[in-house]
Parts: sequence; structure tokens; C-alpha cells
Amino acid sequence: MDIIEMAKRAKQASAALRNTDNDTRNRILTGFADGLLSNSSAITHANESDMAAAEADGMSASLLDRLYVDEKRIAKIAEGVRQLSLQPDPIHDVLEDRIIASGIHLKKISVPLGVIGIIYEARPNVTADCAALCLKSGNACVLKGGKESYETSYAIVSVLKKVLQENGVSADSVMLAEKISHEETARFMACREYLDVLIPRGSRRLIRSVVEHAKVPVIETGAGICHVYVEKTADFAMAEKIIINAKCQRPSVCNAMETLLVEEEIADRFIPEIAAAFKAHGVKMYGDERSVQLCSDILPGAPDCFDTEYNDLIVNIGIVKDTEAAIAHIEKHGTHHSDAIITEDPSETEKFMNGVDSACVYVNASTRFTDGFEFGLGAEIGISTQKLHARGPMGLKALTTYTYHLYGKGEIRK
Repeated sequence: MDIIEMAKRAKQASAALRNTDNDTRNRILTGFADGLLSNSSAITHANESDMAAAEADGMSASLLDRLYVDEKRIAKIAEGVRQLSLQPDPIHDVLEDRIIASGIHLKKISVPLGVIGIIYEARPNVTADCAALCLKSGNACVLKGGKESYETSYAIVSVLKKVLQENGVSADSVMLAEKISHEETARFMACREYLDVLIPRGSRRLIRSVVEHAKVPVIETGAGICHVYVEKTADFAMAEKIIINAKCQRPSVCNAMETLLVEEEIADRFIPEIAAAFKAHGVKMYGDERSVQLCSDILPGAPDCFDTEYNDLIVNIGIVKDTEAAIAHIEKHGTHHSDAIITEDPSETEKFMNGVDSACVYVNASTRFTDGFEFGLGAEIGISTQKLHARGPMGLKALTTYTYHLYGKGEIRK
């Protein structure tokens, strides 16, 4: 089916979906979670096909990790969907209730955005998470995932469509685009008649392309050049634990650390120590001139290394004069996603927390916590790095807007 036709059908479905009650939407989510578990064999079988094709095409190990699903990962996806069903209803909520000067009774009511187009890469979990978030918030959606994950995503969406029909809700509420061309994608991004908002998820290149070419309003989500800065008072053992987690626990995701900054006063002691830890975890290291001099395992970085999101076991290491210099470096090279300071000095904490203009700023904790599930949102539709409408992990409330309901008794404007 043509993707514009999909968007049209999603628009038609959204009118009824926005008026469904919370119990119906929760039943759909619970049924979806149960269906994911009962159909896990079919989903993993579809994933095997996607994985084989991706490996044959030479996909990197880190991207293969994003593509891969097994029964354990399906169970985690299902748990996230189930948690969403337990979240409060984000729509039909009275945000304001007051009488204005004219005597008219004003109510400000949360409502769905409408039809959300989501453009993302080869991540089947995004298919499930985004569809579930849209449904819980009363939005229809059109999912345009990477062709590499199509078979897995099709298996997941098929489960959801069956549950929608069983609950008397149009299966067109969730549409999955087939392996469409660049030209069709461009038409999709210009489809203001049927789409209310676009949300891109993926690499910096994908997000930039959507922002530059879309005619539909875009919520820009997180390319993640995330930093950890080790200040001179830092506890070295704590710093190493946080840094290894931020870089190595899952390097392919946007909240993984890409750059380590170290205050110069402790660099000669800390950098050889952390470099040894990186080496033990198979991390390739690039550094500035001073860090290269401190450790032979650190390679000279290319001119653009500090502007690169690796999504892999690769890290940049830089030495900075002090906290102000660290903040300046992050402002120049970061993506306003997630950045952390390791310190025991409250004044340096305050300086960093107030000076870094990112969606999430941490003290003495890993950047890996920037996640809707970890924030108690059930799941996320993306990490917004912009400032209007939503910022940080975007849960259910970020997928709503509002309308004013005004109740009069014959008032007229004088």
C-alpha cells in the first residue's frame, strides 16, 4: 500500500481513536503484551531472517545488536507495554478550570496530537514501543522503520492489529510502511494533509535529514554525543565504574558516552588507569595531543572525532583545564542529550549542572539512565534534544496537546 494512502487511513482512524476510553486502550495494550509473548516464536523467526540479511549486507556489530531480538528481549518489550497500561490516562485530563473575565467557564483539556509519523532505523523494539505509546495517548501512527528490520516489525504490528480488531478499534490506527524508496519517504515527510507531527529516531544523519527536508512539524530526537567529565575531586573508583557503564553496557544506544573529559590536574594519574580499564573491555580510544602522550594505547583523534557519535566500543578522551572548560567543550561538540560530572565538590556540581544546556545533566551517575523506562514513563517515543513542546525522554504526556472548552450563557464580546 502506498504510504500516503496509509497516512490517509490512519487519519480516518484517529478520529475514533481519540474518543476511546482509557479502559479500552488499556485492554489493547494488555492484549498486545500478551500477544507479544504468545507469538515470540514467530517474532524471533522473522528476526532471524532480518539478521541474516543484515549480516550479509555487512551491518556492524553494534547495529546488529539493535536489530536483534530474542525471547528475553521480547519479554522486556512486553513488560514495557504492560507498564504503559498502568500509567494514568494522558488525555481528557483537565489542565485548567476557571471562569474568565467575561463570565465564560474555561476548561483546558489534554487531547492527542492526532497522527504521528515515526521514522527510525533497524530497531524492532521501537516499533512496539512507539505503537504502544501512540495508542495509549489516543494517537494513530504511521511507522516507517529501517528496511533491515521490516520482517520483525511486521510480525510485531500484526499482533497489535489483531488485538485492535478484537477490541473494536480500527486496525488502521497503526500502519507499518513497507520497504519504501527515498522518493516515497520524501512524500511522506511532506504529507501535512494527514500527518500532524513527525518524530525521527536514529543516527545524527537520519535526524538531520528529516529536520532539513520535512514539511510536517518535527520533534527532533536525540543523536547522542554524550560526555562524562571527571573533576579533580572525583572518587576514582566511582568514576571508573560510571564511565565503563556509560560506554560499555550498551554502546549502540544514544545515551552511551562518546567522550570522556578529564580535568588536567588529575589527568596524569587518572587517564592511564581508565585507559587500562577501557582496554580490558575492548574499547578503542582516540584522544587529544595531551592524552595521547599519557598512554600509548590512546590513538591520535581525527579532526572531527569529538563531533562523532560512534554507537560502538570507541571513545574520545580529552583533557580540559577545569569545569568551565568542560562546559565549553560540551557546548561546542555535544548534542544537548545527556552529560555527566563526577565530583565530590558541591560548588563544581552546581556550576556544571547550571552551565550544561542538555536535556539530562547528571552528577555521579551514568548517562545510560536517560530512558523513559528508567524515568518511570513506561516507555519512550524518543529523547527530545530540542526545547519546544518536549525535552528529554518523551512519554505519554509529550504525545498530547490541549484544547480549550468554553461554556457560556449567552455572552457576547463588547
